[in-house]
Amino acid sequence: MGRLVRNRKKTLVLSLLLTFLAACSQAEPTFDAAAHEQEVLEWRAGRLDALKAPTGYLNQTGLFWLEAGTYSFGADPDNDIVLPGDAAGRIGVFTVDADGVHMTVADGVSAASNGEPVTSMLISDDTTEDPVQITHRTMAWTVVKRDGRFAVRVRDFEHPFVATFGPLPYFPIDAAMRVPAKLQRYDEPRIANVGTVIEGLGYHPESPGTVVFEIGGQEYELEAYTSGERLFFVFGDQTNRDDTYGAGRFLYSAAPGEDGLTVMDFNKAYSPPCAFNDFSTCPIASPRNRLPVRIEAGEKYDPGLHYAADAAH
Repeated sequence: MGRLVRNRKKTLVLSLLLTFLAACSQAEPTFDAAAHEQEVLEWRAGRLDALKAPTGYLNQTGLFWLEAGTYSFGADPDNDIVLPGDAAGRIGVFTVDADGVHMTVADGVSAASNGEPVTSMLISDDTTEDPVQITHRTMAWTVVKRDGRFAVRVRDFEHPFVATFGPLPYFPIDAAMRVPAKLQRYDEPRIANVGTVIEGLGYHPESPGTVVFEIGGQEYELEAYTSGERLFFVFGDQTNRDDTYGAGRFLYSAAPGEDGLTVMDFNKAYSPPCAFNDFSTCPIASPRNRLPVRIEAGEKYDPGLHYAADAAH
């Protein structure tokens, strides 16, 4: 009998142990603060690389808004559009009509698209399926279309601002600023009406709804915008007064599933392009997306990292 009782006790203990181990294996994984910090550091490195890349924002040197008509352009001061940087005195003319911006290159001047010489073409703008970039010496230009208006954006791939740029300033990484959030969907997606840094120019993204989250035990809400497979936020907070860019910051989060759940990591909040030059068309945080709290996480603003040229338009 004693042996039977002892065996039953062993069986009971073993059963309880297996139950405990099974429960542990099904528990939520513990948050790995070190892994999160490494993730944010890698994101920061990628952020700087993207800014300095040829397609980044730091080599932008001009933005010229055009109405219908014809405009000469080049380095000479008597052009309608005077290009900064290493450009021929008279490159050619832009002709603007309802179809967009046509370019005609002057005789003896070299310009290319995708490495092929061009003399005349319609420069497909950045809202089309196949936008065109024209290169000339160390420079390039594209056409942007905003609210039915056209502009020529100019880059200088050897712009000295790129080589001397950095480092970017940040708040300390704070795991508490990585917060769960839930998308509260509108009955139907809406088109938001958001202002930009350019007076009279709007930004009209589709919004699926608002995202609700907590910081410091208080509940807050931001309107989300659809951006491919992700949610995009343009938000402001009380740090805009001193530590971060005044027009607000940008943030992405993964698109939520059917349960509406996602994660917002404010450690990856960052300044818009207009924090670095005067040649971008950045949306600004709408009144409904300005939080009455300091979000001391993510990228800060340094006025010394802003390039403004006399040629700004």
